[in-house]
Amino acid sequence: MNQLGQQLTICFALLMLWGSVNVAVAGPSGRQIYEEMMLNPGPYPDPALQAYIRELGQRIVAISEKPNEDFTFTVLDDPSLNAFATADNYVYMNRGLMNYMRNEAQLVSVLAHEVGHITEGHVDFMQGKAFGAQALAAIVAVLAGSNEVYEAGMDYANALTKGRGRDNELEADAAGARYMTALGYDPNEIIEMLSTMTDIQRLQRERARAAGAGRQTYHGIYYTHPRNDARLRAVVARAARADADVGREKGRERFQQMTEGLVWGENFQAKEQIPERWSNLQKRIRFDFPKGWQHQTHSPGMVTGSPGDGGASLSMSIKPRTTQTPEEYLYNQLNVSSLRDGKEISPARLKGFTGVVPGEGGAPDRRIAVIYYKLDAYVFNGNSKDLERFREFDEQFLDTID
Repeated sequence: MNQLGQQLTICFALLMLWGSVNVAVAGPSGRQIYEEMMLNPGPYPDPALQAYIRELGQRIVAISEKPNEDFTFTVLDDPSLNAFATADNYVYMNRGLMNYMRNEAQLVSVLAHEVGHITEGHVDFMQGKAFGAQALAAIVAVLAGSNEVYEAGMDYANALTKGRGRDNELEADAAGARYMTALGYDPNEIIEMLSTMTDIQRLQRERARAAGAGRQTYHGIYYTHPRNDARLRAVVARAARADADVGREKGRERFQQMTEGLVWGENFQAKEQIPERWSNLQKRIRFDFPKGWQHQTHSPGMVTGSPGDGGASLSMSIKPRTTQTPEEYLYNQLNVSSLRDGKEISPARLKGFTGVVPGEGGAPDRRIAVIYYKLDAYVFNGNSKDLERFREFDEQFLDTID
């Protein structure tokens, strides 16, 4: 067995052990996830559409089992086909999913389904279980130092958390169908929506396989809503027979009005264009140099920025991380012999460390920082022509790094 095969075997063995233990690890709070979502990918910049989603969502909550609890509904500026719920009653809808809806009833069917996951108690347990399994996969990958181990481990960790997935989906479908019926919508629109999604995702998976890539699908990497599922049709039929006035129109006209101009694909126009911003789409990272600075990309993992007068420079390079702390990384991997004013930093809640490397032989001081993100270490170096200019620019170095 080659080295990668051995690493994968160890990773899967640890994950199988985790999967056999009925333990949930506390993951991030719903508010923490919300703050991250507001940064990346961010909310879709259409206040009227956001208000429309909130209105529909609150109508669902009002007739649910949790009518007195606060729920937060948000459309994310994300082209992928997904909707999901997190802890503390947060519900998200990707605009990409809305591109394939035909009417308001189908939109309500997805929102009602996500509310159902919350009212049925699925979110807290599955989020904790998924967080623990995925954290373990990341740890094993760091120890192995392999992106392939990371990707394979995450896939397997996701598979472990799907053990209750189909039952949970049916329970959420049943709850969603009840809510739709109570509001006067035809619950059969759930099946119409899922049939459309099945066709689209089958095509996307085929294209992804042809390109040698993965494709995230609605509710995770394994699609759990087969079109002809007898149990799904049974729960919808029961809701349709309930004593309720299923007389509301599908809402095609209002839905089309509210989604007029909805962006397809990547939303480049809606993003703020900042000249000082550097980004790497493959790594999904970005940061802003000080205002007025120019930057030059030397390679996908190396960029340098400087002000117009050239009196200073700030470079960033991407290196493989280790299991050491960022502070230990500075000393052991970057061979920093001494550091002044060292401190931990946490930009975007990541782990990092920064300090000043004293100049030797009359050379100016240097700002250095290491930030960990996934399997990489992002190393920043801030330099100036002389010590006085370093003092002038160091605050700008820190603003960029932290």
